[in-house]
Amino acid sequence: MPPAGLETLGTDLLRQISRIVVGQEDTIEMLAVALLCEGHVLIEDVPGVGKTTLARTIARCLDCSFSRIQFTPDLLPTDVTGLFFYNQKSGEFEFRAGPIQANILLADEINRATPRTQSSLLEAMEERQVTVEGHTVPLPRPFLVVATQNPVELEGTFPLPEAQLDRFFMRLSLGYPSETEEIAVLRRFGGPQSANEVEAVATAEEIMALASASRAIHVDDSIAGYIVALTRATREHEAVELGASPRASLALYRGAQALAALRGRTFVTPDDVKRLVEPLLSHRVILRHQHRLRGAATQRVLSSILEATPVPAEPLPSRSSASPVG
Repeated sequence: MPPAGLETLGTDLLRQISRIVVGQEDTIEMLAVALLCEGHVLIEDVPGVGKTTLARTIARCLDCSFSRIQFTPDLLPTDVTGLFFYNQKSGEFEFRAGPIQANILLADEINRATPRTQSSLLEAMEERQVTVEGHTVPLPRPFLVVATQNPVELEGTFPLPEAQLDRFFMRLSLGYPSETEEIAVLRRFGGPQSANEVEAVATAEEIMALASASRAIHVDDSIAGYIVALTRATREHEAVELGASPRASLALYRGAQALAALRGRTFVTPDDVKRLVEPLLSHRVILRHQHRLRGAATQRVLSSILEATPVPAEPLPSRSSASPVG
């Protein structure tokens, strides 16, 4: 079996986050996968469904440094990365770190900032460092950007460029709650005493150790071939203008390892890969204009690719994958 910390991380997160967020069990599991992969998360949905609440709660469940940036049209890149200023006492220029110097960065309503400010996150998200006026500063590890955005059809939004979207490990959508869940929200937060306390379930060092352990989860050659077949199919589909990159293949590989570990297995199955296809690939696939006009949707295209791609037989745990990880 995987180390106990791996299997219980998702359970502990679910228990703590459920004190604040009603429902969303599948979304919380995906957030745990992203955490183990140190992958950035984009939460996209209409205003008022709890995007920021969920992002803040996941940060509070980790004993890590946390920073929040409210993205607005007048936000400057240096407001994110930091800047050099002249210290009159010392007579020298000194670097003042920006809010990006945190383990968990909440980029709230990221698509309300201009493309110039959005691009200030590119280096940080890919290389875990920022460069200001030729001065490079490493970021603390783990480093995870949890960004929220409203649909681009709403007023006052700037679409994220493809290069930035590809740096997000996954995109999630919360959707409206069910009737029962919405009543539970009223009961929980409509009274004079609202529950708002959560406990930390892991430190930064524990997260990095668990992330390293998840990399040891066994991936059969047939599963690796299945992952590549899926991503290559997005590049060859008639409705797709821009398919998933090799970065997406690696994300599926690592994400499947993390999901298998969270579910108590030491090996990856095809179902692990299938579960991750939509959240990991939907934001990386751009449809052709004429197909969008005909009402094609990325989710339907990915579903058709899943149906058309042969699924390998579920691998049996080998001697090495049946042994403890780590």
